[in-house]
Amino acid sequence: MKIERVDLIPISIPYKHAEVSSRVSRGGVTDVVVRVVADDGRIGWGECCSGADTLSIVAAAQAMTPFLIGRDPRDVQSIKRDVFKKGLWDYRVQTGNFTWAGLDMALLDLAGQEAGLPLWRLLGGRGSTEPVSYFCYLARDTSEGLRRQCAEAVAAGYEHFYIKVGIDEAEDERMIADVRAAIGPERKIRIDANEAWPLPVAAKLIARWDAAFDLDFVEAPVRARPVKVMAQLRQRVSVPICANEGLGSETETLEMITGDAADVLCFSSYWVGGMQSFMTLSRTAELAGNKVCKHTHGEFGIAAVAHQHALLALGDGSRGHQQTASVMEDDILQSDIPIRTQPLWGEIDAPGLGITVDADKLDHYHKLFLADGQFLPWAATVE
Repeated sequence: MKIERVDLIPISIPYKHAEVSSRVSRGGVTDVVVRVVADDGRIGWGECCSGADTLSIVAAAQAMTPFLIGRDPRDVQSIKRDVFKKGLWDYRVQTGNFTWAGLDMALLDLAGQEAGLPLWRLLGGRGSTEPVSYFCYLARDTSEGLRRQCAEAVAAGYEHFYIKVGIDEAEDERMIADVRAAIGPERKIRIDANEAWPLPVAAKLIARWDAAFDLDFVEAPVRARPVKVMAQLRQRVSVPICANEGLGSETETLEMITGDAADVLCFSSYWVGGMQSFMTLSRTAELAGNKVCKHTHGEFGIAAVAHQHALLALGDGSRGHQQTASVMEDDILQSDIPIRTQPLWGEIDAPGLGITVDADKLDHYHKLFLADGQFLPWAATVE
C-alpha cells in the first residue's frame, strides 16, 4: 500500500453558543480535514488543528505532502522524521505539530485498515476495562442559564463540570457558586483561567474558591513559562494544578513533567506532533505521578475519535476528558459519536479510526469556510 494523494479541506462548523474565555471569543471551530488516498483505493482521514490561522496550516500541510507521496502509510515514524528534519519543520515546531498531527491520524487510519484492527489495538490494546469519561463544557452564563445547563448535564450523567474563568473575579465567583449549587456536593468542578492571573492573585482566588466550592483542579492559572512559577503556585495551594498552555512541544511537555510544575497535564497529539508522541509522554507523565487529561482546541468527530482510541489504550486515569462534541451544531461523520449526548464512550470495533465521513456535510462546511473564512479566535458576537 502506497500513498497516492493528499487532499486538504478546511471546514467551519458553528458552536451552539459562543466560546468565551480570557483568551478567546469565537463562534465555532475551523480545522483542516485531511483525506489521504492510497493506491488500493483506501482512504485515511485526519484533522489538523487550525491554530491562529487556518490557511497557514493548509500551507504547512502542502509543504509536508511531498514527504508522504509514494510512501507506505505504516511507516509513520520515518515519514515524520523526514518531515521535521529534511522539511525543517523542527524550526517551526508548534505549527508543524498542529499540522502533522492531522496527517498522522490519516496514516494511522490507513495502517489500522490494512491490519484489520481498530487503532487502539495498534497503540497497545486496552489500558482499562472502564469506558472513557468526558466533561461537561459549560458556557459562561446567567444564573438561570447555568442552572439549566447543569440540570441537563446532570440528567445526562456528567460527573465533571468545566467553566472558563479569569475574566471578572466577581462574575467568575458567582458562576462557580451557581454551578456548585446546581450539581450538588459530589460532582466535580474544574476551572480554567487560561493563564489570566499573576501568582499572588492565583494563590488567593484558588484558596478561597476551593474552600467555598471544592475545586477538582485549576487549569492554567498562571503563565506556564517560566515553569518555576507554576511550581511555586503548586507549593502554595492544596488544589491540583493543571498545565495546558506551555505544552507546545515534546521538549516543553517533558520540562513540565520534570519540573514538578503540575499535577495534571492537559494536552493532545496536536501539542506534541502525533499520536506516538502523545502516548509516550502520557505514559511518562503517569510514571512521574501526574494525571493526563486529553485536551481539545475545539474539534470535529475525526479528531475526537482518534483521541478516543488513544485514551482506550492509555486507560482512563484522569476521567472527565475534554470534548466539544456536545457544544457543536453539527459534525461531518455519518454517525454521531457517543459524546455528542452523554459523557461515556467505550470501545470502537471497526478497523483504523472506524469512521465514515458524510461527503455532503464535508462539502457543505467547506463551502461555509470558503464563504465566511475561519472562525477567528477573537471575533465572536456574544449574546
